[in-house]
Amino acid sequence: MAKTGIVYHDDYLLHDTGFGHPERRQRLEAIWEVLPSSSVGGKLVRIVARPALPDELAYIHSASHIADIRKISERGGGLLDYDTPIDSRSYEIALLSVGGVLSAVDAVLGGEVDSCFACVRPPGHHATPSRGMGFCLFNNVAIAARHAQRRHGIDRVLIVDWDVHHGNGTQDAFYSDGSVFFFSVHQHPLYPGTGMAQERGDGDGFGATLNAPLPARSGDEDYVAVFWSRLVPAAREFQPELILISAGFDAHEADPLGGMRVTTHGFGALTSIVRELADELCGGRIVSSLEGGYSLDGLSSSVVEHLARLSE
Repeated sequence: MAKTGIVYHDDYLLHDTGFGHPERRQRLEAIWEVLPSSSVGGKLVRIVARPALPDELAYIHSASHIADIRKISERGGGLLDYDTPIDSRSYEIALLSVGGVLSAVDAVLGGEVDSCFACVRPPGHHATPSRGMGFCLFNNVAIAARHAQRRHGIDRVLIVDWDVHHGNGTQDAFYSDGSVFFFSVHQHPLYPGTGMAQERGDGDGFGATLNAPLPARSGDEDYVAVFWSRLVPAAREFQPELILISAGFDAHEADPLGGMRVTTHGFGALTSIVRELADELCGGRIVSSLEGGYSLDGLSSSVVEHLARLSE
């Protein structure tokens, strides 16, 4: 049985997106309502989150972007774009969200656990090097990939993004960088409109971006087929030393923002495929970070299933 960690901090609930916003504190509350009494809840190793440093944000983000988030938060909040609100504590909580994923990387690469799930908010995969968007302020997973390389000497990182929306920010961060392989399966067409199959990277990064856009109403069999036919051979060729997952659960059949038909069991199947790859290629080392997922029941059940498969 693998030893699996979990990162969580009560302060993640304090990022206030306002009434009616889908990325709300109740998402994490729903997970923690069911997780302790689940079959996996008592087996998880708690990993302490710490705030990221501004210098760590700068692994990916421009100084002006970091300053903009901080200034908006310090003056009491505002809208970064039409669907990305910031309140007076959002900068502080976003640092803790990034730092939570960095803590997960440290725990896995330090041998404390085999895999780790960062139950964090705000999410991150839409945040580009120069701007936040799509509920995301800083790109948690992209910063974590650079952290693994710069602080732990990892050469090759694979990022698997199964959020229903394309992780445009993560793609932008590594589009010309062949040391980080970015794989995304997502609904298309859908926000933010990127992630076509022909987007494959450029320069040194050509071939290290692999997009698998799927039409609405795709379900478990479609996702599993894409993982076996596209992700598995690409990962074996790339030979990663660490796998990061942008674990959005908004492709769930119950999700109000997506149009896919993935079941809770389907997310478990995807987790098992990535777990098999990690066992084969990089000593089982996986860090996953929460992205989307807006059906409270669909999100909470899928996270429990994800953790159960990681810890098998």
